[in-house]
Amino acid sequence: MRATSPVTVGRDDEIGLLTGALDAARRRSGSAVFLLGEAGIGKSRLAGECAYRAYGSGMPVLRGRAGSTGLVVPFRPLVEALSSHVRAAGIPTDPELVPYHPALARLVPELRSGSSSGYTETVVELAEALLRLLSLLGRDRGCVILLEDLHDCDTETLAVVEYVVDNLEGLPVLLLGTLRPEPGTALDLVRSAEQRHTAALRELAPLDDGQVRTLVGACLQAPPERIPAAVGRRLAERAAGNPYLVEVLLADLLDTGRLRRTEDGWEATDQPDGALPSRFLQGWARRLDRLDEPVRDLLLTAATLGSEFSVTVLQTVTGLEDRALFTHLRSAVETGVIAPDGAAPDRYAFRHTLTAEALVSSLVPAERAALARRAAAAVESSGEPLDEDRRQLVASLQLAAGNKAGAALQFAEAGRRMLAAGSHGSAVVLLERAHALASDADRAAVAESLAVARAESGDLDGALELMDVLPPVPARSPAATRRGDTHVKIAWVAVMAERAADTARQITAARTLLGPSPSPARRASLTVVDGHLSLLPGEDRPEPEAVERAAREAAETAEAEGLWVVACQAWQLLALLSREKGFDAADACLERMLALSSEHTLPLWRVEALVRLGANGFMQTGDAARLHAARAAATELGSLLLTQTIDGLLAMNAVMCARWAEAEETVERSVEVSARIGNLAAHRYLLLARATTAAHRGRRRDMDRALAAFRRAGGARSPLVPLQLGFCEAIGALLEEDRERALGDLDAALEWERDHPSYYYLSGRFGLRTLLRTLAGTADREEYEAVAASPGAALAWNRQFLELALAVLLGRAGDGPGAARRMSAFDVRSTAFPVARHLGLRLVADAALADGWGEPVVWLRTAEEYFHGVGVQPVAAACRATLRQAGVSVTQHRDGRDRIPSPLRTSGVTPREYEVFVLLAERPGNQQIARRLSISPRTVEKHLASLLSKTGRVNRAALCEFAAECAPEQD
Repeated sequence: MRATSPVTVGRDDEIGLLTGALDAARRRSGSAVFLLGEAGIGKSRLAGECAYRAYGSGMPVLRGRAGSTGLVVPFRPLVEALSSHVRAAGIPTDPELVPYHPALARLVPELRSGSSSGYTETVVELAEALLRLLSLLGRDRGCVILLEDLHDCDTETLAVVEYVVDNLEGLPVLLLGTLRPEPGTALDLVRSAEQRHTAALRELAPLDDGQVRTLVGACLQAPPERIPAAVGRRLAERAAGNPYLVEVLLADLLDTGRLRRTEDGWEATDQPDGALPSRFLQGWARRLDRLDEPVRDLLLTAATLGSEFSVTVLQTVTGLEDRALFTHLRSAVETGVIAPDGAAPDRYAFRHTLTAEALVSSLVPAERAALARRAAAAVESSGEPLDEDRRQLVASLQLAAGNKAGAALQFAEAGRRMLAAGSHGSAVVLLERAHALASDADRAAVAESLAVARAESGDLDGALELMDVLPPVPARSPAATRRGDTHVKIAWVAVMAERAADTARQITAARTLLGPSPSPARRASLTVVDGHLSLLPGEDRPEPEAVERAAREAAETAEAEGLWVVACQAWQLLALLSREKGFDAADACLERMLALSSEHTLPLWRVEALVRLGANGFMQTGDAARLHAARAAATELGSLLLTQTIDGLLAMNAVMCARWAEAEETVERSVEVSARIGNLAAHRYLLLARATTAAHRGRRRDMDRALAAFRRAGGARSPLVPLQLGFCEAIGALLEEDRERALGDLDAALEWERDHPSYYYLSGRFGLRTLLRTLAGTADREEYEAVAASPGAALAWNRQFLELALAVLLGRAGDGPGAARRMSAFDVRSTAFPVARHLGLRLVADAALADGWGEPVVWLRTAEEYFHGVGVQPVAAACRATLRQAGVSVTQHRDGRDRIPSPLRTSGVTPREYEVFVLLAERPGNQQIARRLSISPRTVEKHLASLLSKTGRVNRAALCEFAAECAPEQD
């Protein structure tokens, strides 16, 4: 007889906490709550209460739990949670979720396309996709995701949970998790989250005696005072305040007739305490004895398979026909021992984990081992393929049967398959189990696989430590070849992490093991890693020509051997090495990489090729069409990391082309997400793009704020420093008419690049710096020719400035027609870059006026009109001043009043006075204002006196504060 309470007893504080968290989620104040307690203490009951209240208020509820079978199944609770929602509500169709479909497809089978993309999403990409989905589901009424039994979770799920917990602020989501207080990663995670104040942790205490009496009364649907006091005392003593044990022991009393209903209520028999089960396991043994023998045998076999089990596997082990099997299952369900598992129609679960443990414990050890041995043999000989789940089940059964070596082999194979599928964390767990159980003969092979899994999961140090303690292997043996391959795989991880010393050590070890004449395939893999190592900073690097020859040979060998990933790695390396020869040579390598990756279905490498080709294309011509194609491919593939990298490049392209709204939108859609998922390289580039957008608009304060964020993200120590100095700050200085500062920034960029070789060709060294030095009279034709011959001069952005530099040199030499031809070439090359185009006209006008060539008046008027229109007043004012000095008329922009804020305009502030007023926010001196607006200090004093009068400010300091308050906020 079942004895279950219809109400939750003794958990009022916890219910209050959950109610408050639900209300907060509806107000878009997301939070995480974790319930901690032993088995049976009431965690699932509280989770159910939370779900009930959420359903009642119309909140979507996604519910899943980790398996307690001991199997490592990546993302199982997340798959179950999302499936529970999709089955009821269908797949969300929101357009903003489309880029995340490939990542979510790993959790939602309905989103999977006919064929795999071949790309394994990172855990952070998957976590961000889940966060986006939960945000959309909860945008109207809030959303709840319940994840139970996190102590049994795989490491990938825990990584996703940690990411979600850390990023719930401001989202309409409540995450509720339950777990036991068992030492492990899950407990460490929730305690750490509590310490960081990103989650609430509530540990459930046992019920006291009064609460136990209340619970018994609720189970029996009678007031507590109508229950025999002795029954309440005995249950409280034996259950130790555990609600589940109270219910189980109460059910045993009812089943045996020691507690029965009478007309006056309930009465207990006068049997002595010894007649009652003295322990929980004895209670379950008595219940089993009362079942029919086939049902009892079925339950014992099922418990051997775990607290959850597959009907298909159970039938394989028992050999029962369908009719008998389902008859016995139905009987077991009616007893309240098991129930269908809602996660899948083929699965059943015991009502509680303790139930399965108690049933197995009721067997003597020899009987337990024999049953596990028969079950393992039945699964292995069933003819069904052993997937990762079945292998782990067989391994667990072998272990229960006492066959440690057999269990180790199955755990190791399951771990290697997890590693190949990209579930690195789960692979580490399984391979560590195998390593602990393996025989001496097998332990080294398992350790090598474990080392690779640790390296690819991000624990490179752990991988290196494990490799260091492995016993030596005989030279020229199969074991030596296998060990050498392991060193190569770890070397690739190390070189991608830019750890030169560790990479070199792994390559040396691999070469020693593989001997002086490794197979062509292995030689190619080594060469590719060695070539990438040569690109890292360090001493005693081989000559680039030698590296290039070796890389080309490796590419040819890899193609001949059918090693298509190694071939793509080699062509990527060749593209980097060929940049010094020019973009045509680099693009040829990338085109080959693109062809191979497309032909042999390597989508990740195909997108890598498209990204690099697109970047080269936009730098050469300013055309971003191929970059947009690369982004579409990366989005389809589901790679957030690549998508964010491309967004940074697209943002910079938009800046170059003065498409400000597009640049800002592109940055904003990826900058925060890139920080959340730890894609620091893309994050820094996006922050720099934001700063460059402000710089190219002449917005110094916005640029400084963005550069501060860039530096906080580690930008000052990154290879982006030349771009920061030459493409961002130098342009910003020129738009303030500060050529000296701009040239200083460009010189600093060149100095940095001399110490840190860089492939960033937009730093100014190949165009803008030459122009400014030519205008200053410090660069001659020889310097121009040297720069013009470099690969970086092929970039459209750089070439336009070189055309101007040559025009100035020719004009200065008296070759007016030659200078005019160069200006015509500049006119064509600069069409795509409005800011650079008009800045160039402004810069060369002074030289043209001085040397008597070209059409400087036309250029100045064109530049003045443009910069006035876009609000860059220092350059517009300088153009007007130069025109006046040339003795020509200057256009008066009376319409400039519409840019003056209404309070100032109604006070009579003129456009010229407003130009001075805007600059006061930075508290400059009169000389600085005069220089930036190309007016005299006396005129500045006059405008300041008028502003003080019209604004009612008592002194200059108050006027500066007012200017800072009135300055428009710029994104």
